[in-house]
Amino acid sequence: MSLYSQKVIDHFANPRNVGTMENPDGVGEVGNITCGDIMRIYIKVDENERISDIKFQTFGCGAAVATSSITTEMVKGMTLDEAMKVTNKDVADALDGLPPVKMHCSNLAAEALQAAIKDYRERVSDNS
Repeated sequence: MSLYSQKVIDHFANPRNVGTMENPDGVGEVGNITCGDIMRIYIKVDENERISDIKFQTFGCGAAVATSSITTEMVKGMTLDEAMKVTNKDVADALDGLPPVKMHCSNLAAEALQAAIKDYRERVSDNS
């Protein structure tokens, strides 16, 4: 029996929204020194404060790639306030669970998303 669900395997083997973004509205980067995983999330935000586009780059294990991928799918189209409420548990649940030793990967995905939203909001307030 595999440690990983079919969804984790699918998102690792076929990640969605992977890559960089020209002129993003917000960028969030987080890392975990213990395991070496690093995630960067780029967002585009429309006039209604909805995430209109999202991309990610991840250097890490299969679970890190899968959590980044599923997070981008989960939040595309959400308002920033809705996306800020996405938790590590939400990310893990969307993948039908993660082994306990890999739960930190879902923490990173949620944290990178929140960092990108915070970056966007700081940019907007700086331009006001």
